[in-house]
Amino acid sequence: MAKELKQIAIYGKGGIGKSTTTSNISAALAEAGYRVMQFGCDPKSDSTNTLRGGTYIPSVLDLLRANARVDAHEAIFEGFGGIYCVEAGGPAPGVGCAGRGIITAVELLNQQNVFEELDLDYVVFDVLGDVVCGGFAVPIREGIAQHVFTVSSSDFMAIYAANNLFKGIQKYSNAGGALLGGVIANSINTDFQRQIIDDFVARTETQIVQYVPRSLTVTQSELQGKTTIEAAPTSEQADIYRTLAQRIVAHTESKVPTPLDPQELRDWSASWADTLIAQEKVAYHPHALVS
Repeated sequence: MAKELKQIAIYGKGGIGKSTTTSNISAALAEAGYRVMQFGCDPKSDSTNTLRGGTYIPSVLDLLRANARVDAHEAIFEGFGGIYCVEAGGPAPGVGCAGRGIITAVELLNQQNVFEELDLDYVVFDVLGDVVCGGFAVPIREGIAQHVFTVSSSDFMAIYAANNLFKGIQKYSNAGGALLGGVIANSINTDFQRQIIDDFVARTETQIVQYVPRSLTVTQSELQGKTTIEAAPTSEQADIYRTLAQRIVAHTESKVPTPLDPQELRDWSASWADTLIAQEKVAYHPHALVS
């Protein structure tokens, strides 16, 4: 009897640390003995860089532009811990849909039965989450991923992107779409940041999977072209990523979130702005009364 392949998608706005988080999850899974493929879905084709010493690999769309027919194995490169690395790629600048690479790449690997042939335990899709357009929504809409996680900080634009993702999940939930596993709270270094993300998660009826602090260890590792798991395996930050990976392994039940509508999100953020101002007044004038 064939083992069950677990496919997960990690979403998040550009620059939020999504690819960093995804690559460390993949590295931790491989370290634990799982057979893993990381599937980069960003047009920049840089999802798997830190799994391969900082080097780029040709994307599926790059190969298809050069050849009418492509053997899927030509797009698969081995990285840290035996992780299989694939980049979907994107169109030439100013031409076509950036999400098209995901559709084309998934179709190519499925047609050639690559997932089954490689006997994978996990496929981890790293997906740009600023705009959940038709192409970028493929792992959700088509139910390719069984579980979706989003990386978000406590910053408004990161939360705005996460809320949009929740809308996409909600939209396709009745048609067999992927459901939400939870939020990976990134760059959380203060109690106030944690309170904001906790409140957002509570209001949208989801959960925090892991709090990940901002760390110089991550920066140092990436400057070496490596994940934290590879470059600093004994660090506290590496253990945080290992815990996150194990929570994803243990995760079995995803749900439909309850996104905020635009006015609710604006009112919610305004209330936190007022709270921040009040806290700053107390910090600068500890003996003053805050009305």
